[in-house]
Amino acid sequence: MKAAVLHSPNTPLRVEEVSLDPPRSGEVLLRVAASGVCRSDHHLITGATPHPMPVVCGHEASGVVQKTGEGVTRVKPGDPVVLSWAPACGACFYCGRGLPAQCEAYLPQIWQGTLWDGSTRLSLDGARVHHYSALSTFAEQAVVPESCCVPIPPDVPLGAAALIGCAVATGVGAVLNRARVEQGSSVAVFGCGGVGTSILQGAALAGASRIIAVDPSPRRRKSAGAFGATETLDPAEADPVPAIRGLTQGRGADYCFEAIGAARVMQQAIEATRRGGMAILVGLGPSSETLSLGAGSFTRSDRIVAGAYYGLCDPARDMPRLIELYREGKLKLEELVERRRPLEEINEAFDDMLSGEVLRTLIAFDT
Repeated sequence: MKAAVLHSPNTPLRVEEVSLDPPRSGEVLLRVAASGVCRSDHHLITGATPHPMPVVCGHEASGVVQKTGEGVTRVKPGDPVVLSWAPACGACFYCGRGLPAQCEAYLPQIWQGTLWDGSTRLSLDGARVHHYSALSTFAEQAVVPESCCVPIPPDVPLGAAALIGCAVATGVGAVLNRARVEQGSSVAVFGCGGVGTSILQGAALAGASRIIAVDPSPRRRKSAGAFGATETLDPAEADPVPAIRGLTQGRGADYCFEAIGAARVMQQAIEATRRGGMAILVGLGPSSETLSLGAGSFTRSDRIVAGAYYGLCDPARDMPRLIELYREGKLKLEELVERRRPLEEINEAFDDMLSGEVLRTLIAFDT
């Protein structure tokens, strides 16, 4: 099969013929329909996120089940599915507390680039190729853990459904699961790509009365209103912190979300949050970057600073809910996809993302 392989950081991905082993017990073989291009994949390309290589990236996807391994009961051949990049055992400490993305059984394997048993199903000329987030969806097919597969109704377009696997679940989940934004609240969102725009949608669903979109891209600021933003700010034109305070009676927003993964912007989001409010850090930043918080002023402010890894999403619970919101016309999915490219244009798809001119580019195999 064809797959986009990253051989070393700061080099282009290469589309090559890669071998894929059959699914083992508890695993599923699927034909990838579509895969979104996300900044988390780009962190592997730049080396900001250390990861074993060579690796097939891609973690936001949909597909159709082709074959199942022994013991699989959740899906069967022919089922359309959206994929979660957080496989979970369902039995460990964190799974028992509704945090499957922190699964103690799977989390180490994810960052080692393997599946559950410590091995891979991918190879190139006989040499091992690593998985990314147990999925590796920049490929025509994938072998994934059963727990990554969430069945979807056949009337839901597979291209649109792919974005639920990361951007939408993360963004909407950060609002509804982590922040639990109340009706009438003020919300600021720093970074309005795929995840940030999903946060805008989540804030609108929660009934926030003021939703401020902060992004340097004119294209993204222009589109923000269609997803719920009531105001937009250009951080390249003026410091967004006093601007947000000016829009919120001098206090700061009730909730500020950072959806880029940059320490400098995280700092701005925290400073733009009112006393007693919550700053939610959603973007996955480079592990080398740090935040600095003044101990005294931070304590006196009563602010809450919280992470929102995968939007605290429980895929089996939350993804079907998101699908229903889409079917009811309350959640936009197709509108997030502003460009489609074949696998051979994978590097150009990352250029799209970095340009700020599109919300999401989709690698489309069969949509």
